[in-house]
Amino acid sequence: MKNSNYFFLIVLFFCCFTKHLYGQKTNKKYTISGYVKELGSQEDLPMVSVFIPNKNLGTSTNDYGFYSLTLPEGEYELVISYVGYTNQKKTVKLQENLKLNFEMEVSREVLDEVILHANKETKESQQSQMSMLRLKTKDVKEVPAIFGEKDVIKTLQLLPGIHRGSEGFSNFFVRGGTPDQNLIILDDAPVYNSNHLFGFLSVFNGDAIKSIEMYKGGFPARFGGRLSSVLKIDTKNGNKEKLKGKFSVGLVSTSAVLEGPIKKGKTSFLFSGRRTYLDLLLKPFSNSATSSLFNFTDFNFKIHHVFNDKNKLYWSNYYGNDHLSISEPTENGILNNHSSLNWGNITSTLRWNHEFSDTFFSNTSFIYSNYNLQVKNEYTTETQENIFNLKSGINDFGLKMDFDYYPNPKHLIKFGFASTYHHFTPRQSRLEQSSGDNAAFKQDIKSLESALYAEDDWKLSNSLRFSGGFRFSHYKHKAKTYMSFEPRATLSWNVQPNLAVKASYANMNQYIHLLTNANAGLPTDIWVSSTENLKPQKSEQFALGIAKDFVDKGYTLTLEGYYKKMDNIISYKEGTSFITLENSMNAKEINWEKNITNGQGWAYGTELLFRKNIGKVTGWLGYTLSWSERQFDEINKGKRFFAKYDRRHDISLVSVYKPSENIVLSGSWVFSSGDNFNLLDREALTGLNNSLIPNDNSIQPFLKERNNFQGENYHRLDLGIQLHKKLSKNTSRFWEFSIYNAYGRKNPFFYHYDYRENKLMKRTFLQFVPSISYTYRF
Repeated sequence: MKNSNYFFLIVLFFCCFTKHLYGQKTNKKYTISGYVKELGSQEDLPMVSVFIPNKNLGTSTNDYGFYSLTLPEGEYELVISYVGYTNQKKTVKLQENLKLNFEMEVSREVLDEVILHANKETKESQQSQMSMLRLKTKDVKEVPAIFGEKDVIKTLQLLPGIHRGSEGFSNFFVRGGTPDQNLIILDDAPVYNSNHLFGFLSVFNGDAIKSIEMYKGGFPARFGGRLSSVLKIDTKNGNKEKLKGKFSVGLVSTSAVLEGPIKKGKTSFLFSGRRTYLDLLLKPFSNSATSSLFNFTDFNFKIHHVFNDKNKLYWSNYYGNDHLSISEPTENGILNNHSSLNWGNITSTLRWNHEFSDTFFSNTSFIYSNYNLQVKNEYTTETQENIFNLKSGINDFGLKMDFDYYPNPKHLIKFGFASTYHHFTPRQSRLEQSSGDNAAFKQDIKSLESALYAEDDWKLSNSLRFSGGFRFSHYKHKAKTYMSFEPRATLSWNVQPNLAVKASYANMNQYIHLLTNANAGLPTDIWVSSTENLKPQKSEQFALGIAKDFVDKGYTLTLEGYYKKMDNIISYKEGTSFITLENSMNAKEINWEKNITNGQGWAYGTELLFRKNIGKVTGWLGYTLSWSERQFDEINKGKRFFAKYDRRHDISLVSVYKPSENIVLSGSWVFSSGDNFNLLDREALTGLNNSLIPNDNSIQPFLKERNNFQGENYHRLDLGIQLHKKLSKNTSRFWEFSIYNAYGRKNPFFYHYDYRENKLMKRTFLQFVPSISYTYRF
């Protein structure tokens, strides 16, 4: 392993200094640089292709719309292209450094041949990065969704390699990993719980989102701290030219967006808010009987200010909270038991962009992230009153600096550092009793996580690209220090102009852990730190694949195989937990480190994605064949077992049809192998009727193993229609009707043994859910 690490260091060293070879040429060189923005809003556009066809050279804009090309003196034709926008061409005579900004217009054409021409330069086969998915916001808005709520994560679950959890939940599992192994970033800030409504919706309001990127492997060195995936979401900056807004009403929530200039062309704002009204609908039915009320709220607020061409400031904020209230009075009202559960996230990021020169760009971020959980129980009688409070959470304070350097069109070098102070509160509890017998307890864990990174996207030749890098990470908890070297590498070889073979390697470390019993992203899951006894999680992932562009047809095809080995992953020991709602009425210390065990995991499989990007009919077909295994010395008698969400087959088919500008028809069909469940063994069922449900017309026995029973296969069809109408020059509205699980498939939600019926019972959920929503734009 040490030899391979030295190899990556040597390669990276060579990459970083090849620019000096180019500097020895006698031709004078000048730089074209600038920003690409959206016409009419001045929104920065990331990942826009800036290409010179006759030289087969080019670059892409960074996250803030900045690009740079250094070329010998001469005349060049630039082609600026971005999916969904009209192509631009510009001829420049390069005799000095040039500053060129471009404004791209959203494409209004629907003819296949016109759109093909506009996006001709955007090719999957010409990118060195692999195992990366990029979603457009319109993909999220056009795909039918449960309750009509457009959800980034539920749309990602329709792509290969990204498995859903239980029916309807927005938690996700990437290439055999667990939810805590997914790094979720909102405007540079980590989000520790991405779920609303106990996981049925995510915390991301699609109306505020500008870009969505998902990395499943081949991770760039700038990302770290998790093993399985990186989900990077950036919000809009706000319209700098005019005031715009949107208001939507659905079955379970109402949302609104307002954006516009504070100072035209200089300062803009974005505000979005969303609230469910389930509690308002249920409140009239709440009386002296047991009642439950639930609501969630979230807000995004962002300010973007341009000081000058070289300095820009962004201030992004998110607040989200879920509240559940349960009251249990008796019929005579003597006894009152009231419980509440609150959880939510707060993030705030202050970012400063600075352009040192035409080839050197930086971004500095000050980051705050908070996740908190609070459980409160009030037990009241005529003579006694007890109040129990339990809190858990994590506070992060971070600093991150990222630098982009463009020495020449063959190299894009990124480097930087990040440091985060973690303050974990696994448990803070307080018991107050009218008798005066009170008790309190608090656990605190403080740690510091830091990293240095460097990477280079290097075009070795017209057919060969290499993206290499390293990340050096450091973690300190009390007197214990962990340090890790994490090499990364991706190689892309164009065997044909539109066909590439790709390979990647990534070494990852994860220093924070999620204690969970359910793997469902529930708010009672607890984040904890690596300690003297609890080692960081580690993984190595290898991937090999092909990428093919069918340019004349507008199709792309990617096929990838991967193998991932994970070490020091954790789980509760058999029969243990840390915080449960039923047994939390005490303020005693629970040693969570003694209740967990660590082990190892394996994940491997193949993923296929066939996508149609243009025309009246767009969509994709995704297929995943995968295995996910675990082994813990203190679980399942030390034997390997398949993870709960190990699904052999996963298929998704998504289609969007636009017969006209006013109508959008959409549908998605998914199929997956059944989940794994723990069921009692035969000895435990002695004397009971041992009949089992069929699975694919076969009978499976109860075994004395972890996840010993596989449920039925899962499949469903979702349908949707959007009806758009332009009301005036600046206003429009649309209605949307959708059906979740259109043919009413009774998919298993969980299984349990019914002792009265003496048989295994399947419980279903979300069978045929129609939705309607109304949206007004101005």
